[in-house]
Amino acid sequence: MFPSFEIFHRTIYLYQIMTLCGILSIGAYVFIRCKKLNYNEVDGIIFLLLCCIGVIIGGPLLYAIVSLGNSINEIRNIPSINFFKAISIIFGGNIFYGGLLGSLTAAYIIIRIKPRFKSFVKVIVPGIPLFHLWGRIGCFLGGCCFGIPSEIGFVYTNNPIIEANNITRFPVQLLEALFNLILFFILHKLSIREKLKNKLIFVYLIAYAIGRFFIEFLRGDAYRGFFMFLSTSQIISILIILFSSIILVITSKKEVKKEELE
Repeated sequence: MFPSFEIFHRTIYLYQIMTLCGILSIGAYVFIRCKKLNYNEVDGIIFLLLCCIGVIIGGPLLYAIVSLGNSINEIRNIPSINFFKAISIIFGGNIFYGGLLGSLTAAYIIIRIKPRFKSFVKVIVPGIPLFHLWGRIGCFLGGCCFGIPSEIGFVYTNNPIIEANNITRFPVQLLEALFNLILFFILHKLSIREKLKNKLIFVYLIAYAIGRFFIEFLRGDAYRGFFMFLSTSQIISILIILFSSIILVITSKKEVKKEELE
């Protein structure tokens, strides 16, 4: 839609700017919540930044796995391609679920090493959809993750993904941005009221996975990977819903038994 602009002979990509807005938003949110809860805000930001390492690794890694076949075909069509160019093609994209799973893995490792960081999880969780909504706005402006052909929507004319152009497409990226905004407010309210504070991450995972599963039907890009009639993200969504639901049931039973013993 409006992927980039030039300033001082340098190309500035809107997706990168939106990503920066997302980082600043979640950083500001975590800082403010830590101040209100009398938590060490420096530790909160450090924990957030360490989790971001998982995002940086996980997003491109899942993209490389899902798009490996297409990437290899693209590399084969480029004569005299060098190693670094090939790597940039293979890891040249980003998938949100990869970044999310990477950040959860990083958080788990950090908490195992430094248990004191566990208390910051409930502070960071509401900020995840706040960060994500900016990313989806970036997708809309950049032209990736585009929607299905529709009578209602927008027409891309200079999208680098050729198949997206000259067709009215449903703005699925903006729909998901709105969904993330609503999810942020719900999680924020739950966090303030101290409800489900130790389970907030699983509430988020289930809620987002359910929404993402249905939103995927409105996406028109085929490069994100499919197995039978389900996209890679829909398969991951199902697994996340099952895993998170099992954990919630197990922890709830443990809490009931603990209350009975007391």
